[in-house]
Amino acid sequence: MSEIRKELKYLSSHEWARVEEDGTVTIGITDHAQDALGDVVYVETPEVGSRVAVGEEAGVVESVKAASDIYTLVSGEVVAVNEALQDAPETVNGSPYDDGWFFRVQPDDLSELDDAMDADEYREMLESEE
Repeated sequence: MSEIRKELKYLSSHEWARVEEDGTVTIGITDHAQDALGDVVYVETPEVGSRVAVGEEAGVVESVKAASDIYTLVSGEVVAVNEALQDAPETVNGSPYDDGWFFRVQPDDLSELDDAMDADEYREMLESEE
């Protein structure tokens, strides 16, 4: 079974969000997603200073098997991107929740995360897909 962290929020499209101490929200893809994709070969993140909105495409992750859009769990301004992924996109495979994060957002409204799944709901969704 894929690693599912309790402190994160999840989308059915397999992105995760973590609220940081400074109030920003870090976005990445789940362990399940990176495993399903296989070897990640390219990551496209939004530009720092750009705005992202819940439900809209914010980036792309490509693997040897497929390309998938990345969605954000909160609307706001992108304040950081994981530039290490440009040279080492495979980091997503080895560390999807830590070193393999995609971007950080200064959220307009943190309560948007209330619409996302918690770890138990995400686990139930994965189990129902098996």
